[in-house]
Amino acid sequence: MKVFVTGGAGFVGSSLTDHLIANGHDVVVYDNFSTGREQFLERAAGSGRLTVVRGDVLDAGAVLRAMRGCDAVCHIAANADVRFGLLHPRRDLEQNTIATFNVLEAMRALDIRRLIFSSTGSIYGEPSVFPTPEDAPFPVQTSLYGASKLACEGMITAYCEGYGMRASIFRCVSILGERYTHGHVFDFVKSLRADPTRLRVLGDGRQRKSYLYIGDCAAAMLLALEKAPDDVNIFNLGADEYCEVTDSVRWITERLGVKPQVEYTGGARGWIGDSPFIFLDCSRLRRLGWRPALSIREGVERTVDYLTSHAWMLEART
Repeated sequence: MKVFVTGGAGFVGSSLTDHLIANGHDVVVYDNFSTGREQFLERAAGSGRLTVVRGDVLDAGAVLRAMRGCDAVCHIAANADVRFGLLHPRRDLEQNTIATFNVLEAMRALDIRRLIFSSTGSIYGEPSVFPTPEDAPFPVQTSLYGASKLACEGMITAYCEGYGMRASIFRCVSILGERYTHGHVFDFVKSLRADPTRLRVLGDGRQRKSYLYIGDCAAAMLLALEKAPDDVNIFNLGADEYCEVTDSVRWITERLGVKPQVEYTGGARGWIGDSPFIFLDCSRLRRLGWRPALSIREGVERTVDYLTSHAWMLEART
C-alpha cells in the first residue's frame, strides 16, 4: 500500500514510518516540522519508498492534495502537550479535533477507506475500573487534550458508519523510546544533566502509570492496519503492568549513575488533568496477536540511553 502518515516526522510517526517501509509499504509523510525532525526520517529516506510533504493539517486543501494517490491513512499528528493544555485551550481544538476533521474530509473526497488513529488513554479521565477496558463507563473529562481526542473518536466512528470507512483507534498510554521528545523521562534527564545533585518531581511520586516502548506501539498499529477485523476497532494500547513515579525516578538515576536529592511537590496529581492511576486492559489487542516485547523498565532505560547519546535533542527543546 501507499500510506499517508500525518505527523510522520515526529516521535511516533517516524517510528511507524520505518515499520511501514520495512514491511514493504510506500509512505507519504505529511508534517509541518513544528516538533518533527528531519533527522528522524534519515533511515526511511534511504529506502526509496518515502515522500515528504511539508504542510499543516489545518490546511485542508494541502492535506487533500498531498493525500491523493494513497490507499490508507495513519493520523498521528496532534498537540500532545497535555500538561499545559489549559494555557492554550484552542490548541487542542484546532490541532486535534479540527485537524482530524480535515483528514477525514480528504479521505472522503478521495475515497480512501482505511484509517489508523492515535487517540489516548486520557479519555478515561479517572476511571473506577482497573485495568480499564475499552467499554468502561466514560467519566467527566479531566483534560482538554482527552476531550479533544474523544471528539475525534466520535467523528471517526460516524464517518465509518456514514461513508463506509474502516478505522482502528488506539487509546495509548504514554510512549517511550528512541526519538522521544517530551514527557517525564525527557524532563528528568534534561534536569539531571544540568544539575545531577537535585531533581524536582511534580506530585507526591506515588502516581501509578503505564508506559509502552515505541517499537511495540508501531508494531501494534501496523498489525491493525493489516488485520483489524471490524469497521470500527477500538484498542487500548499499553503494557500489562504499571509503575510508580518513584520507580521511574530510581531507574533513570541509576541508569545515569547519579544520586540526586529528590524533591516532591506534593499532591496526588502533577498538574490539573493528570490522572493519578493509568492502567489499561489490552486483552482485545492481545487477541489480534500483539504483545509488547519490552517491559516498562526496559523502555525507560532505552529512552535514557537514547537521550544521553543524542544530547542535541535535549538542548533543542527549551
